This record gives sequence, C-alpha cells and structure tokens, in this order.
Amino acid sequence: MLRTHTCGELKKADIKQKVKITGWVNSIRNHGGLVFIDLRDRYGLTQIKFNPENNQELATAASKIHNEWVIGVVGVVLARPEEMVNPKLATGEIEVEAESLEVFSQAKALPFEINEDKSGEANEAIRLKYRFLDLRRPKLQQMLATKDKFIAHMRRYFQERGFVEVQTPILANSSPEGARDFLVPSRLYPGKFYALPQAPQQFKQLLMVGGLDKYFQVAPCFRDEDPRMDRHYGEFYQLDMEMSFVEQEDIFAIMEPLMIELTEQFSQKKICNLEPNGRFCRLSWREAMDKYGSDKPDLRFELAITKIDNLLVDCGFSVFQSVLDKKGAIHALKVDGGASFSRREIDELVDLAKKRGVAGLSYITLKEGTVSSSLAKFLTPEILNNIVSACAAKDGDIIFIAADDWRVVCNALGAVRTEAAIRLGLKDNNKAAWAWIVDFPMYDYSDIEEGRIDFGHNPFSMPQGGMAALKEKDPLDILAFQYDLVVNGFEVSSGAIRNHDPEIMYEAFRIAGYDKEEVNRRFGAMINAFSYGAPPHGGNAPGLDRLLMVLNDWDSIRDIYAFPKDGQGRDLMSDSPGDIYPQQLDELSISLNKKKQ
Repeated sequence: MLRTHTCGELKKADIKQKVKITGWVNSIRNHGGLVFIDLRDRYGLTQIKFNPENNQELATAASKIHNEWVIGVVGVVLARPEEMVNPKLATGEIEVEAESLEVFSQAKALPFEINEDKSGEANEAIRLKYRFLDLRRPKLQQMLATKDKFIAHMRRYFQERGFVEVQTPILANSSPEGARDFLVPSRLYPGKFYALPQAPQQFKQLLMVGGLDKYFQVAPCFRDEDPRMDRHYGEFYQLDMEMSFVEQEDIFAIMEPLMIELTEQFSQKKICNLEPNGRFCRLSWREAMDKYGSDKPDLRFELAITKIDNLLVDCGFSVFQSVLDKKGAIHALKVDGGASFSRREIDELVDLAKKRGVAGLSYITLKEGTVSSSLAKFLTPEILNNIVSACAAKDGDIIFIAADDWRVVCNALGAVRTEAAIRLGLKDNNKAAWAWIVDFPMYDYSDIEEGRIDFGHNPFSMPQGGMAALKEKDPLDILAFQYDLVVNGFEVSSGAIRNHDPEIMYEAFRIAGYDKEEVNRRFGAMINAFSYGAPPHGGNAPGLDRLLMVLNDWDSIRDIYAFPKDGQGRDLMSDSPGDIYPQQLDELSISLNKKKQ
C-alpha cells in the first residue's frame, strides 16, 4: 500500500497515528534546515515537516526536492503549534513529521505556475498545450468532480422514474440537424461515408417505435460549427430523453423538477420567477421576441419592449412612415434608470443596435421633469408623451426606439436590453430565471438560399394542426410543437413532440424542398419504422456542459472538459487535427485536393 490517507483527510483525531501519504509537492520552505513541504493531491494539502534534529539525512534529502515532484512520505501526525494553525485548510490543525521519504518521479521546470492565484498569468494556448499540468489545479479538478456528480444525479433521477439508458450509434448517417456533419470515410465501401451524430434524434425515435417508452442517454454529439463562449467546438454532451404516449405538458412535468433540483444542489442561485403553481413560466416564441427581443430572454430583470406602431400611424415622420408602409415594426425599449447614461454610453448602445442591422436608434429621456428627445423636431409633443405613457416611463428613465423589419428590430433592441442590464448591474448572479419558450415557427426563410422556405427548428417536429395546417396554411404561419428551455439568457435545452406520421412527414419535408425520394434516402429507416405502428412521442435534450456552466457562472465552457479544443477547434496538447499517412488515404480510396489558404 503506497498510501493510507489522502492529503485532505487528516484531522486532530488522527494525532499520533503513523500514516503514509503521497502526492505532488505544492511548495517547499527551508527554515535553516527545518524543511516544510506542502503535499497536494486532488483531496487537499497536508504540511510535511522534515526535522534535522530527528533525522539530518532525511531533512537534507527533502531540501533538494522541487515543486511538482511526486513523493511519498511515512510519518507521524502531530498537532501544529497554536500560532501555526491554518484555518483556511481542512488539514490546517495538523502536520506530518516525516520518518521516511520516497521520490516517485522528478519534474522539469514548469512552463507556467500551477498555483491557483498565478494560473491566470499564463495564456490559454500554453495551458491547453500542457493541459495535463493545468488539470492539477484544484479549481479544474473540482469542476470535473462537480460534473461527475451532476451527471450521476441526472442518471438517478431518470432511472428512478422508469427510464432506461441506451447507447445509440456513433457511426451514423448524415441528417439535417442545423450544423455541418463530421464525416467518416468507409474503408469497406469506398466513396461512402458515415456521419458522427449531431444528436441521437433518429435513433431515439426508433426506440420509441420499438416499444421502449422511456429512454435517456448521456449522449455525445458532434457538430462542425464555430465555437463560442457557451459552445465547445466539435463535441459536446447532452442529457437526451424521449417518452412515448406524451404531450408537451408531460415533458415539462418531467423536466421542471429536475432543473429545480439541479439549481438547488449544484449552484448558489435561487429560482426567482416560478409561477404561483410552482411551475416554470412560458412564453410563446413570438411573445418572447416582441417583449424581450430574444428567443432566450434573460428574465432576471424586466426591461420589456413595447410595440408602438399604432401610435405612429400618420405621424408625419417619413422614416417611421416608410417602415409602416412596408409592414415593418416600430418598438420601444424603456430602460429604468437609463437617463443616467452618458452621451458616450448612449452612442455605444446605438452602435450596438446598428451592428444588429438597424440604421440607428432614436431615444427619449425623462430627466428632472423634462422630456427630451432626438425625435422632438419630427414628432409632436403629444405623440412623444403617448410613447412615454405606453412604456410606463418615469423620471430617470430612457426609451430607445427602433424602426425596421420586425426581426431586425427585435434583435437590435434585444441586444440593447442585455447590454443596458449589464451596465446597470441588473444581472443578479444569485438568481436563476427559468422559462419555456413554446410555439416556434415550423418554417422560416433559408439562411443559405434567398427566398427558399426551410425548417425553422427541428425537422422532425409535429406541426400544430397536423396535415390540415400543412395543406391549408402559409408555411410561415405554421407553428410546431417545439420548445426551448432557457435560463438567465441561455438556451439550455431544445425539444419537441415528434412527427410520427409518415404522410405528414413527407408533406412537411416537401414544403422545405425535399422530395419523397430524398426523404426516403435520408430517413428511410425511420419512415419505414413509422409505417409499422409508431406511438405519439416527444422529448428534449439539455446540454450538460452549458447548463453546468450557466448555473455556476463559470467563465468558459472549455474548462468543463478534461481535454478541450481551443477557440479555433484545435487540440494543442495532442496536435490535432493532424496529417495522416498516404497509406491511410489509399486504404480509404481518398485523394486530397487541398485548397490554398
């Protein structure tokens, strides 16, 4: 046995015990031959004392040790002198007086300080290149341990409710999930490819057809999309779940208690916006966009947007009138206390709105009993006062006004709302504001091909109204049984009640430009399965890493992964992606045609 105790568990009750402890040298101090070493493992720190009066040779050997060497010590637990007790350490009341020392391995000079206080001095690229060293930091070890408990809690929750965890395939077929696939060439079938799953969507629906009515999985997902603060490049994990014979309400009833438990047990936040019946609030997609300028609104603060189109009909201001003539939108955002913004801050908010597509922002300020506005020379005092009344603005507030295409206006004022809240300190990190966003549009205009109708969200969702809606309504007016779960301005889960009827599925894909042959080619297994009797079913899939990051206000989603990619999608430690040998390409019947950089 190389150790009897870890470096974080020895207490006063262990005094006079002989122990064996092992770990990394966190620090070493030499006080005239009396050597102290702080020994570290993932459980904590223990102070080791090498007393030359008891063993000069041992103390001399200890003095030659350096930080991050891996050692083992046999010794006796002693009480620290009262003036040397360290209340910040769990082991701060004791120390181990060494009787023997074993050096397991030495360490080269480190490329950066592992010390938590100094770790930020090293840039991220260096820390990712030496990730095995960065992982020695207690903060990262604690984050990974928390993630383990987080996942274990979710597993218990679903297993206690009769769900069965099933591992679905990693080598799958390509599917239009909204991002680029990672493709895997087949050696056995030259010219054909597997795709790494963007989500286990088709497989979990097939499980429902197979009669497994309650499924879940801690599922790896792969998407070739650009990284960002809340999205790790390439791969991520989600808590995937699906249920048969359910409606939307049944999914909500399963997920809400879990999210409440996770908030209470894995964060310091208090849920601030439960409905009187204890349920999460719900907003339609249209309502969320109209009122908050976002389909993932941060509801820890109000700052609601108001539609003021009806107040500006025939107002005489050509800019507003031209927007109304084109069936655009004019909305106003009241910012409580925003009249305190300096001219520079207002200009910065206007620039932010411009980056979201509007030509500019107008504004009205209410300060010291005076209403002043950049619109005063274009609108009558009566119209300005009507806008103030519609927004329920008071002295000290500012109202920003945007006029443009509806979606552009929503996005612009949503961005201003978020930034204004940051500047006014309204984002309280002690609060968690949960909400369901429901009634997403089934279709939207394509981002790739102008004028083309495409799926707005998940292509496998059931349209509200079924076949009749697909046949009779304008595609852009059709809503889907789709929903997102949001908290504090982040979308942490998406889901839907699924389309389980082959004929409705064919029609839904036809509207999006996929003929029957293409649907059969891409989704033949699922279409075929549905023709043998498919139950109504639905589910959702919270992103584990994003959810954990948001609940704990962690700075970067990358730190939640043991071995993450950097912001350009590279693994600097293992140097991937990398080149492969020509022989490997030959085996796959692949030749390269590299584009010039």
